[in-house]
Amino acid sequence: MTRIINFAAKFTKMLIINRHNTDPCFNLATEEYVLKNFEEDSFMLWRNAPSIIVGKHQNTLAEINVDYVKKNNIPVVRRLSGGGAVFHDLGNLNFTFIRTGMENSLIDFRKYTEPILEVMLKLGIAARFEGRNDLTINGMKFSGNAEHIWKNRVLHHGTLLFSAHMPDLAQALNADPLKFSDKAVKSVRSRVTNISEHLNKPMNVLQFAALIQEHILEKYPDARMIELSAVDHEKIYELVRSKYNTWEWNFGYSPNYNFKKVVRTEKSGTIEFDLDVHNGKIQHMKIFGDYFSRFDTDEIESALTGVGHQESSIREALEPYKIDDYFTNLTLDEFIEGMF
Repeated sequence: MTRIINFAAKFTKMLIINRHNTDPCFNLATEEYVLKNFEEDSFMLWRNAPSIIVGKHQNTLAEINVDYVKKNNIPVVRRLSGGGAVFHDLGNLNFTFIRTGMENSLIDFRKYTEPILEVMLKLGIAARFEGRNDLTINGMKFSGNAEHIWKNRVLHHGTLLFSAHMPDLAQALNADPLKFSDKAVKSVRSRVTNISEHLNKPMNVLQFAALIQEHILEKYPDARMIELSAVDHEKIYELVRSKYNTWEWNFGYSPNYNFKKVVRTEKSGTIEFDLDVHNGKIQHMKIFGDYFSRFDTDEIESALTGVGHQESSIREALEPYKIDDYFTNLTLDEFIEGMF
């Protein structure tokens, strides 16, 4: 049975929820489920398989390297909290605090990152809280943090780069800033480092996670370990299906934006795409260039008006058309590539 929150209650107990799933959609849905359905304060450690997690207010396509993401089949998922896009892999450990409190004292980045800094000190690493929401070692970032408020509950979560594969991180988030014009929050790239590079003696990411969990148990003597129930899992998977695994949330929720890209091919010449996208759908589209055509390309522009800015929807809308008739010697794949 779903837990009902009693907002008048005063909570002192801390649940440490064991997490084993590495699916990013499931993990982000779990955070929302615990936030909205548990009474108790909670702490969780979890990892995602390779994935990109974008902030709630970001334009997803403007944050990712679309070609790299598609080639490597990397899931892209939007989270509840604001802030910038991050790359996760199994060398990245994530931590989450969910707590109930007074409305004017919920946002507190220092408070929720303090246990992590205490663990780093135990390891002999001089880590610091810097800027708005970062943890650093020698000026290099190893943890970014974000928060989301729901009623009188706060969800604070952060990344902990332990042994992440840095080339993947750099490539996956290497978006082309010239393609987009919008008012979305842009990610700020910082110099980053892995915690493992600063250890006096080696350990793996799971040993590091165990060390954090032990510290939380020491810091909160009333804490107790639990597993999510079968009912919890069922309801989380429903949230995955209805929200976290949908194009509407992960891409369509993006702020309105203008997209421009120029494609040059030896056989077709230059083709420039100019799109206005609102709520993830193409509201207006113009195509320019020095290409040749048999038919007026206005037909293609009209066919794509109102269509979602996603590959599957564009392919479906263009199914009745032979692209070569509108852009001589251009393939459908080349046309669609020009729209991302």
